[in-house]
Amino acid sequence: MKKILIINGHPDSDSFNFGLFEAYKKGALKTGAQVKEIVIKDLKFNPNLQFGYQHRTELEPDLLDAWEKIKWADHLVWVHPVWWGGLPAITKGFIDRLFLPGFAFRYRENSVWWDKLLAGKTAHIITTLDQPSWYYWLAFGRPSVNQLKKSTLEFCGVKPVKVTYVGPIRNSELSFREKWLSKIEKLGENQK
Repeated sequence: MKKILIINGHPDSDSFNFGLFEAYKKGALKTGAQVKEIVIKDLKFNPNLQFGYQHRTELEPDLLDAWEKIKWADHLVWVHPVWWGGLPAITKGFIDRLFLPGFAFRYRENSVWWDKLLAGKTAHIITTLDQPSWYYWLAFGRPSVNQLKKSTLEFCGVKPVKVTYVGPIRNSELSFREKWLSKIEKLGENQK
């Protein structure tokens, strides 16, 4: 039985991202998968990596609990919007504070290489846009995906990392959104 962790990176409970989050969860639960969730906006933590990696800031209880869920999961599902080409600040802060050396990766002594401590896990990024996905890729090079997929998850050993772009959301009609909720529920059923 697959162990799935769904991470919601949108700071607004009334957002369409919360609907996508619930749709994926509904689909995954239909299959009997074990599902846990993290709603980043509900966590109590300082998102600022105040000292970089020079001094360790103790992790708050909510971050320790989140890390246990990440370790537990086989498959990580990230749901977030694209804002200014990147991740919402609270989601970036969550990653900065939690995906640390010794947790998610380990630098090798006297080497430019590192050990990927999350190897064996897979992921799926579900991200909303206010523009067509082809335009986000062509005009901007899809920076949020490069950051989360390549520079974070794959850097730490998570592979493969699939991506689903949902957009454009701005000015979208109810039928468009309902179609996407159905698609995301099917993704959850297929545990992709």
